[in-house]
Amino acid sequence: MDFSLNDDQLQAQKMVRAFVATEVIPTIGEWDRKQEMNPTTLPRMAALGILGVCVPVRYGGQGFDYVTLGLVCEELERGDTTLRVVMSVHMGLNSLSLLQWGTEDQKQRFLVPQATGEKYGAFALTEPGVGSDVVNMTSTARRVGDKYILNGEKMWISLATKAHHFLVVSKTNPDAGHKGMSAFIVTSDMPGVTAGDIHGKLGVRAGSTGWIAMQDVEVPVENRLGEEGEGFKIAMSALDNGRYTVASGATGLIRACLEDSMKYAKERKTGGKPIAEHQLIKQKIGYMQQWYDAARLLYLRAGWLKNQGIRNTRETSVCKWFATDHSVQAALEAVQIHGAYGFSDEYPVERYLRNSKGAVIYEGTSEIHQLMQADYALGNREDRPLRQELPAYDPEFWQSEPAPAAGD
Repeated sequence: MDFSLNDDQLQAQKMVRAFVATEVIPTIGEWDRKQEMNPTTLPRMAALGILGVCVPVRYGGQGFDYVTLGLVCEELERGDTTLRVVMSVHMGLNSLSLLQWGTEDQKQRFLVPQATGEKYGAFALTEPGVGSDVVNMTSTARRVGDKYILNGEKMWISLATKAHHFLVVSKTNPDAGHKGMSAFIVTSDMPGVTAGDIHGKLGVRAGSTGWIAMQDVEVPVENRLGEEGEGFKIAMSALDNGRYTVASGATGLIRACLEDSMKYAKERKTGGKPIAEHQLIKQKIGYMQQWYDAARLLYLRAGWLKNQGIRNTRETSVCKWFATDHSVQAALEAVQIHGAYGFSDEYPVERYLRNSKGAVIYEGTSEIHQLMQADYALGNREDRPLRQELPAYDPEFWQSEPAPAAGD
């Protein structure tokens, strides 16, 4: 297997790394303390093409592959988790679901403006009383003629007050379990849609997290994604993509902890020598290096499988589980290396620790992934083909413009 990056991947990595170094790292501490999202974040990510990085050019994107998406998420979370969260919901959960399940009309109406950054996308699955047990959701979608009437509330929704398009999963047949759920594209300007922000979070404070409520929201049938009853399949396939971005982002957080700890350990002296020369400090840094290397290899494998069009639920689950768990451990070690300064926001490692905790909860808790991996190992679970998988990466298609319509 060739682990080298091609020129396109290196170009995207370099561009995002420069953006983070010059525009994010110098100011993110201030926005984190304010508990506000920098208003330039989304427009700048759009202007740089980040919001459509692995969407085909014909749909307004940059035409890069899925491995590049992972590299971009790693670089973004090296700066701050809030930027990677944008990619998880806008790209991983929403845009790639449109690419996988959407009709051509839906791709033109929703995917194109999201890929160009004109509109922002979000994902609405979790509810106030429902997290990992999504089958027990209470939101409903009742068909009346050529529209559906949606009611319910979704909670912990990233970009809730920023997004223009929500991929919403609700029950169309409450008695049919996971086969009674359907997916819809709901726009923020539809009558009956309201949204609000959640404050007082432990971490990801410079990001947008909130709730959306739907009261008798009329959604056209042509906004249904996939067939009626396929909502659970669509949600789970979306999570395969969202978890990939979380895993690659958490790898960037491990790297941030490692790089900042090495820098501090070389500068801080005790007993007349840098603490980097102390054996127990070396042990912590050695562990962080090991965790980074392993997490990176795991997400690159998942990205490679996505490029081949091969279902990767198991591989994406294990890399999300490993990378997020070890990002928490890396942040704990980084705070310990920094000593009393690690307990202060004078250094960013305390923010890394706060941010790291969210990722072991959302997109499937670590406990859920542990059970999934056990069931795969025991033969109790297998990856069954979906009606349609995420399309394999084909450079000729991804990077080509659509053929002109007849008469153009």
